[in-house]
Amino acid sequence: MADFTATSLDTIPALSKTLRTSYAAQKTKSLEWRQVQLRKLYWSITDNEQALLDALKTDLNKSVYESYLSEIDWCKNDILFVLENLQKWMADSKPADVRFPLSLASPRIRKDPLGAVLVIGAYNFPVQLSLGPFIGAIAAGCTALLKPSEQAPATAMVLGKIVGVMDGSCYAVAQGGVPETTEILDQKWDKIFYTGGATVAKIIAKKAAETLTPVCLELGGKNPAFVTKNADLRLAARRLMWAKFHNAGQVCISQNYILVDKEMLPGLLQEIRVALQEYMPKGAKESPDYSRIATERQWLRLKGLLDSTKGKILLGGEMDQKTRFLEPTIVKVTDPNDPLIQEETFGPITSLVPVDNLEQAIRIANEVDDTPLGAYPFGNKQETDKVLAELRSGGASVNDGFFHGSIPTLQFGGVGNSGQGSYRGKASFDCFTHQRSIVKTPGWMEGQLKVRYPPYEGKLKSFQRMNNKKPNFNREGKVNFSLLGWILSLGAGSKTGGLVRYAIVLLVAASARKYLDAKAKL
Repeated sequence: MADFTATSLDTIPALSKTLRTSYAAQKTKSLEWRQVQLRKLYWSITDNEQALLDALKTDLNKSVYESYLSEIDWCKNDILFVLENLQKWMADSKPADVRFPLSLASPRIRKDPLGAVLVIGAYNFPVQLSLGPFIGAIAAGCTALLKPSEQAPATAMVLGKIVGVMDGSCYAVAQGGVPETTEILDQKWDKIFYTGGATVAKIIAKKAAETLTPVCLELGGKNPAFVTKNADLRLAARRLMWAKFHNAGQVCISQNYILVDKEMLPGLLQEIRVALQEYMPKGAKESPDYSRIATERQWLRLKGLLDSTKGKILLGGEMDQKTRFLEPTIVKVTDPNDPLIQEETFGPITSLVPVDNLEQAIRIANEVDDTPLGAYPFGNKQETDKVLAELRSGGASVNDGFFHGSIPTLQFGGVGNSGQGSYRGKASFDCFTHQRSIVKTPGWMEGQLKVRYPPYEGKLKSFQRMNNKKPNFNREGKVNFSLLGWILSLGAGSKTGGLVRYAIVLLVAASARKYLDAKAKL
């Protein structure tokens, strides 16, 4: 396994320039080019699977199963999905709601690549969170620089080898920490995609703003789960414990804390004990499936949270600094201002917060973080709908732990403090694409267009007659009732809806007529 080697600071400006020059040369824009590069990436991942397994084991003690589930196979399947759909995504599309006279100019939306882009990966899923957006950039026709996380150094070096089989003038990997990243950000990019924490995201966004560079920020959040009086406690325990302790809790969308109805807390705790025993019969330390904290710095941060909490440890708490082990830990916390609630744990610690009712739970969640990355309500439909209606979040899974984040083709992203922009599936292509509006105005339309040319005297009424619509509502905001309009649309409120309703009526009438004719012949 190659030792981690940072990219020379002196080479970074030239690397960026090469990517911009290659994009300007139109190398990456054709469908065939993109397909070939994606195929090369697919086979390079395949050929380096064992190296990835070894690196993920070294960096995170990640099991073979989790390495394939959420890293290697995830990215390979993503490439295949993109290849199946890329031609369709690249095709020009017709814009909606263009009125007939204007449609004569053949308006369309073309999907143009943004240009030379930067992808900065994260350490917790160092393959998926690096290659996922990188695949989207390739599919969109961009040139791209990938900067893997130096906190997963072994995996970062393998990623460099994997990308190395592609066209080096269009796709490259830069390694390093703060100095190298700072130098990279000093270069001009057409978009920056960053996955990580809010502190670094603010630095990146501020730097990007200097050159009006758009950013996609995939961050974390103090994500709440809710367990109500009507929740299935066994289901809640199994699903939330899996979500929290997958990858040793280093998952940005897992729940940070669980707001549980105080009457249900003893039962939930018992089900948590049962679930953890089922998942790790010999305990987490001996489990071949349980990961380790990525770095000593992160391990010390988590230890500091446990040392500073005023909560009571109900389960777990065992630690081993040498191996960066931290046992799955459940803490009862009664103060929403406790460090375990106010900070994103990003580790195998989850808090149980007893509440009097769902209203109190939602109020606490909004006070702690009103735009978390995820929300996880367990209860009946009325209760879960209430949570979704009264709490914003990047995404949500009802009666589950981050299942929405487990669907590879489902658009994923944060809101507010948890990020901006989204990717995955087609959204990855859209993330690095500019939707460019284009019209082609034929010469024969000149007669219709003369109304726009000066002198304007005598043309206003003609223009308004052609262009202006009439409102169907009065000054109080109420819709004006029109008997004729109701008859023409059958109460659907639109021409399209009216046509659909009339088609249904005609179909029913024809069927009834056919039935009566058949009956008459008997």
